[in-house]
Amino acid sequence: MKDYIKVFAPATVANVVCGFDVLGFAVNEPGDEVEMRITDTPGVTIKRITGDDGKLPLDAAKNTVSASVQHYLQHINRLDVGVEIELHKKMPIGSGLGSSSASTVAGLFAINKLMGDLLTAKELVPFAMKGEELACGYGHADNVAPAIMGGFVLVRSYDPLDVISLPTPEGMYAAIVYPEVDVPTKDARQMIRSKVFLKDAVTQWGNVAGLVSGLFMKDFDLIGRSMKDVLVEPTRSILIPGFEEMRSLAMENGAIGFGISGSGPSVFALAKDEATAKKITKAQQQHLNKLNINSKAFVSSVNAEGPREIK
Repeated sequence: MKDYIKVFAPATVANVVCGFDVLGFAVNEPGDEVEMRITDTPGVTIKRITGDDGKLPLDAAKNTVSASVQHYLQHINRLDVGVEIELHKKMPIGSGLGSSSASTVAGLFAINKLMGDLLTAKELVPFAMKGEELACGYGHADNVAPAIMGGFVLVRSYDPLDVISLPTPEGMYAAIVYPEVDVPTKDARQMIRSKVFLKDAVTQWGNVAGLVSGLFMKDFDLIGRSMKDVLVEPTRSILIPGFEEMRSLAMENGAIGFGISGSGPSVFALAKDEATAKKITKAQQQHLNKLNINSKAFVSSVNAEGPREIK
């Protein structure tokens, strides 16, 4: 059995506009990397973190990666194992692209590989949710499930957990723009109403069903019509400078649909091909430049495989 592995885990777009906490998909970039070694001394330690500007804890009990690995080892009854972790942040923290999720998933994929693939990708989801609970106070799966399983994922139920893989229409691309402004996940969640009008709920679940149907039917028009959110986006979009202008630019440049990635500030559009996706991000970044806001852009097909071992 191997005693060393290096793993990449992908960023994710959670909610996909209308599916708050129940829909998400993985992308090919950005993502995080984890190096993991088995040692002779029992326990999980974080040896080094790079790319985080000192923001993340080295304390194994407080870091999402090590905490999730510890839960995994408890589950398989291998607390005799020593694990040394190096985390390399290759994506922005607090971007709305599942930064904590990517780190956590990379760690879980790594330890599962080193232990001989004892659990399936779907069986790893609850352990990754523990990491999300540590990161933002709530163990949701709309980032971690697609990061682990790849592709589009629907969380049908949280109690009991029921996670379903959805198909990805051929040729679909994500155009992601991250405006470098601060929107902490916890703050963004606190803005959301705890009670909603029935007519809004009806609109929302109709759109979720439409989006899922559109993915199965490979119907881009239906997907686009369904990418509307009347519950969360109207509130959260206030925190994102130039949001409505970026929506207009996305749609004018051929987007299927547009919305906030996770809790923001990243925004994303779905496109029918790579050229359209690049055109969308270029137009949006030019707009943000006029507002004196720095940004990063990522154009990616939907990542069907999830995490992977890298050499």
